[in-house]
Amino acid sequence: MPELISQVFSRPRLVIAGSTVLMLLLAVAVSGCGEKTLVKVDGSSTVFPVNLAMAEEFQKLGNGVYVTVGISGTGGGFNKLCNGEIDVSGASRPIKPVEVTECAEKGVEYIELPIAFDGLSVMVHPDNDWVDFLTVEELKRIWEPGSDVGKWSDVRPQWPGDDIFLVGADTDSGTFDYFTKAIVGEEGASRADYTASTDDNVLVTAIGGDSNALGYFGFAFYIENTDRLKLVPVDPGTGPVTPDIESIGNNTYQPLSRPLFIYVDAAAVQQPHVRDFVRFYLDSQNLDLVADSGYVPLPENVYQIVRQRFEDGVTGSVFGGKGSRVGISIEEVIEGR
Repeated sequence: MPELISQVFSRPRLVIAGSTVLMLLLAVAVSGCGEKTLVKVDGSSTVFPVNLAMAEEFQKLGNGVYVTVGISGTGGGFNKLCNGEIDVSGASRPIKPVEVTECAEKGVEYIELPIAFDGLSVMVHPDNDWVDFLTVEELKRIWEPGSDVGKWSDVRPQWPGDDIFLVGADTDSGTFDYFTKAIVGEEGASRADYTASTDDNVLVTAIGGDSNALGYFGFAFYIENTDRLKLVPVDPGTGPVTPDIESIGNNTYQPLSRPLFIYVDAAAVQQPHVRDFVRFYLDSQNLDLVADSGYVPLPENVYQIVRQRFEDGVTGSVFGGKGSRVGISIEEVIEGR
């Protein structure tokens, strides 16, 4: 606990919220500061590294603004956004129709801003020397509801007869929604007998601690843990492709390349400190923070459109509130198709 307190207060204007202990520290850290100086960010664990990097750099400006950065999952973030509890929500998928309705019923308008591309990545333990790649069909057989795959040899007969230890996103995660749609073919359709978490760091630890583990999460968490994880190429039927900056950026890593978003409460933007933070987030001078976080920045012309959308205060979803959509290209992000 002393070490944790030291880490939090070594950055006196940065608080990472995501557990009871950290929320208690949040209350201590912001005591005495007015609500008007607080920017509240939450949502996707996948987008968390970018949110955190932006918060850290923004606070170095010394403007007296506190930024809290939480992890409640994409679904949890949308719930908080629709309830007016936060200013900015990170999302690893577009908003769903049910969430659109929830926000509308509560009178909350939002601005949808694509911020990067990610390659949802499949991982095994580094000691796993038999998995050279997995096909989409094999992944489907492993993860679909009612799956009879329990051992590695159930996937390919020549593989070991050891039990597979499955690890993945929980049902409140946008990563869960996207993976099930892309791999199983139906959003939310998944076997239930696996170790689940909204926090990707928990998934990293689980996979890194078991030689028979198999799991999935955002590419950035692999980049930060290459010594603890082995990346698995995915074959969509045209040959195995490994997720990297190039294959994610040119959309050849399929079907697991996806856009990442932040959703901003339109009413909160009327507060100068919230507006300044989002402008900082989208500023071309700060886009290296996206790459440093392990994700692929969008082309500058896309960011220009995104910035204009924010400055114009355009609310609603250009993705039509359709939730997870597989195989979205850069052009589709631009055009909102």
